[in-house]
Amino acid sequence: MSFRRGVVRQSKFRHVFAQAWKAEHCLDDVRVSRVTWDGPLCAANPKFIAVVIEAGGGGAFLVLPLAKSGRVDQNTPTVCGHAAPVLDVQWCPHDDSVIASASEDCTVKIWQIPDGGLTSPMSEAVVTLEGHSKRVGILAWHPSALNILLTAGCDNVLCVWDVGTGELVYQLSDAHPDLIYSVSWNREGSVLCTTCKDKALRVIDPRRGTVLKRDLSEPMVSQEIDTSNGVLLPFYDPDTNMVYLCGKGDCTIRYFEVTDESPYVHFLSLYSSKEPQRGAGFLSKRGVDVNKCEIARFYKLHERKVEPISMTVPRKSDLFQGDLYPDTVGLEPALQAEDWIAGQDAPPTLVSLSGGYTPKCKFLCPNVKAELLFFLAQEDQLSDILTEIRALRALVLAQGHRIDVLERQLTRIEDGEV
Repeated sequence: MSFRRGVVRQSKFRHVFAQAWKAEHCLDDVRVSRVTWDGPLCAANPKFIAVVIEAGGGGAFLVLPLAKSGRVDQNTPTVCGHAAPVLDVQWCPHDDSVIASASEDCTVKIWQIPDGGLTSPMSEAVVTLEGHSKRVGILAWHPSALNILLTAGCDNVLCVWDVGTGELVYQLSDAHPDLIYSVSWNREGSVLCTTCKDKALRVIDPRRGTVLKRDLSEPMVSQEIDTSNGVLLPFYDPDTNMVYLCGKGDCTIRYFEVTDESPYVHFLSLYSSKEPQRGAGFLSKRGVDVNKCEIARFYKLHERKVEPISMTVPRKSDLFQGDLYPDTVGLEPALQAEDWIAGQDAPPTLVSLSGGYTPKCKFLCPNVKAELLFFLAQEDQLSDILTEIRALRALVLAQGHRIDVLERQLTRIEDGEV
């Protein structure tokens, strides 16, 4: 009897593993919002993390430096300019200090966060966008055009804004007969895709205001996830072609790889914990730690805690892993708002992540390594340190030579030669 060994699919992401950060690196005492809305309630970029929180007499969200950890004081200043609960927050893809917020008060507000974070409560927005008749729960920045923002409200209306001028440039009122569940732009921002309560998926050209006639009646592949009735928050990484599914009220994060060949979707693994998630923020690729082969990071929202979870590819080499990090979306916009409005399209401008790689110093403990990297970034201090090291080295050599001379003299005395 002979057995034929099955063919194992080759993929660099087959062994991706998820790991929650230690308790001391989490954010504690964060009163995550209890609002009945199916959004992520969190957004993160390389500078800041924003979390929608409970607030009396209006709506508010926290903005903290990404490196912040530990207990969050209840007196920490918040962004608190909405008259009703905040439902969604999204960072601008072209400016890490600009964030949009959507609220039950039917408005969308644009905020400019100071580089060092908030030092006092912020209640005055840079721009307030008013065009919806019911609460606004979905925000989607254009991937490559500066200042273009799409919003969707419970009035079943899609609005496209130029936030630089505050102008409503396009409005789609008749495309959806029921509540809009989600919105996503394509890679170059020429069309967008929506899901709706009527169970239909639509591909829309927002500049023409038309639903494109594409055959979406039969899926390429269908995969059952589980029997839970919780809402799934999907996060897609175009750099790795991986899809992460976070279920609200669930304790797991499932991840899959998408390929061009049948069966198209390949289950990789799942991360499971004891505590359910209220929401989750997905860090933009520019913020991951390439030195640890981290390809994605989530910020899981608990009832009163924010917990980072890293997705990592195990590698033994200390070199930069270029195959894991193709050029990714950078801050520089490919188009101005007026260019896109005039009909131009362009994919996002890409940047390399190799500049964020630092050769590993295995002989140094983490604290010493961090201090060394800090000094290396300070050219003047480095020059002073090197000068002092050279002086000390010369002194040591001189003393060593002096000791040799004295030892030879002592030997001659002991031998009776002197």
